[in-house]
Amino acid sequence: MRKSFRLQAVTTLIVLASAVVYAKREFVMPATQVATAYPAHDEHKDEGVAVAIDPYDMPDKAKVFIVDYAESGYLPILLVVTNNTDQPISLAGMKAQFVTVDRVKLAPAREDDLYRRLSRPARNDGPSPLPFPRKKVKGAVGREALDELKNSQFGAKAVEPHSSQAGFLFFEVGGISTPLPGAQFYLTGARNAKGEDLLYFEIPLEKYLSAPAAAPAASQ
Repeated sequence: MRKSFRLQAVTTLIVLASAVVYAKREFVMPATQVATAYPAHDEHKDEGVAVAIDPYDMPDKAKVFIVDYAESGYLPILLVVTNNTDQPISLAGMKAQFVTVDRVKLAPAREDDLYRRLSRPARNDGPSPLPFPRKKVKGAVGREALDELKNSQFGAKAVEPHSSQAGFLFFEVGGISTPLPGAQFYLTGARNAKGEDLLYFEIPLEKYLSAPAAAPAASQ
């Protein structure tokens, strides 16, 4: 009886431990605020729209991810679009661009690009452009990582009145020693309810780099 009880207890502990490990591997989108709460933002008060970015370039912030994107040469950037008007705005034609200090123009990686890179990582013994310790990258993409790729990327096609949409864009910065200093982020293609293009949004990354260390508080 005692041996049976001990065996059941050990089995229960293993199951519980496995459940805890599995839970920790699930991606959870970080809480966000309105765009103007972030240091790196551009607000068009006359159009009633604001856009913000928040690079996840430090290890403490990157803990929200299952995948080590920095190891594969990607920089995750949180994009937040806030609509303060009484009409929806369209993001169906939205285009984002990251321009380095050397005028290298980078478009966000597509989901297929990320999957191919993560499943077939190229060997890279050089220094990482981001302050992350290098880890061994496996050649397979698990279900949790696939779910993260789908759930983390910015995919909103519209922003309803007096609300925000948020998600991540992933820029390939491998080979760029310092991608953030002097860089600019541009967003074009947003349209109002009349179908008119909004003015382009321009956000210097220096706004993020020079901001106080404290992150914005979580929204409700």
